[in-house]
Amino acid sequence: MLLVHSMELLKKHAALALLYFMLIALFGLLLRLFQLVDIPVVYKYMVHTHSHIALLGWVYTALTTLLYKLYLDHAGIARKYRKLFWGTQVTIIGMLLSFPFTGYALFSILFSTLFLIASYVFARLFFKYTSAEQKGTASYRCIRMALWYMVLSSLGPWALGAIMNTAGSESPLYRNAIYFYLHFQYNGWFVMALLGIFLKLIEQRGIAPPKKSFAQFFWLFNGGIVATFGISLLWMEPHMGIYLVSALGALMQCLAFVILIKSIGPFWNKLTGMGPPLVFWSLKISALLFLVKLVLQFFGSLPPIAALVMSNIDFVIGYLHWTFLGVVSIALFGFLRYFRLIGLSKKALLFYLIGFGLTEGLIFYKGIAVWKQLPLITNYFWYLALASGVLLLAIGSVLGLQFRKSDS
Repeated sequence: MLLVHSMELLKKHAALALLYFMLIALFGLLLRLFQLVDIPVVYKYMVHTHSHIALLGWVYTALTTLLYKLYLDHAGIARKYRKLFWGTQVTIIGMLLSFPFTGYALFSILFSTLFLIASYVFARLFFKYTSAEQKGTASYRCIRMALWYMVLSSLGPWALGAIMNTAGSESPLYRNAIYFYLHFQYNGWFVMALLGIFLKLIEQRGIAPPKKSFAQFFWLFNGGIVATFGISLLWMEPHMGIYLVSALGALMQCLAFVILIKSIGPFWNKLTGMGPPLVFWSLKISALLFLVKLVLQFFGSLPPIAALVMSNIDFVIGYLHWTFLGVVSIALFGFLRYFRLIGLSKKALLFYLIGFGLTEGLIFYKGIAVWKQLPLITNYFWYLALASGVLLLAIGSVLGLQFRKSDS
């Protein structure tokens, strides 16, 4: 009975994460409509809301729900976790209700700070209560690093206050502090956590990469995460050494990914039967998008391409959305479905992929048009808003599945 009760609670937590996802899709649609109609909201404030709820509402809530289920569900800390979970939700809802109206101000900063503290508490619970047996696994090593990257990324927000009081919000330090946070959130915390969850999934089925191959992957990939922070500094046109370190880091990650794929290659047929076909395809699509991300990351470290990308906001937004909506969110769909925390149907996933493809295509199209100094197609911004509407409806359809008595 206790296990059933715990499962039902975690399903509610996953559904709440999906609700956040739908809200950020709504905010994304509103941001598109700013180009078309008069909306009585400050654009910059809505951007802050959109980004914070995306990273902290949808992804953080979904990831920590998965990590609790996989590592802490039997640790006897259900009451502690529930208190922490709902305390964390208060901070997220506080940001949701303050950022749209005030931007960075007293209450939004207060709730953001409390969220960081809550995330540290989660990391401490994870490190303390994960069993000794689990700590010896490859999956745990990845997730441990992911949580340390989460903590490391928070140095960016902590530094912003000091930077604003000294160098000011227009200084390069201010921008680099934000990029530091985003880099170690996206490429450290999110990616390493997802890789760890995947390894946990295959470990549960008696599959594990050889120790030597995993060690090669682990150190190459993590070295690449640190080195590719240099890409975030290329907007400053730094010393050529930063370009070289960034390119080397990108190559290290590409090599690490190839090593990981080869190490589990002999078990591929067994992996295809690891759950519903929908799960396999979700993870396969996410992996393909991730490979493209790694390749784009390498080319983005080359000076001519770096200069082009850094001067073209649409390429930057397209790349971030490729990672967030593509790599991260599609993988989360697959993992949440595999561990029976959400319902997911083929139609809902296909609908989402269509919305994702349309928005990415239109964003990158505008980037290319600006680059080549070509006129935009007539009604471009209406098409972009329509594509964002499709994405919103797709996420809404996934959320709607959670209220059915049986998942698909």
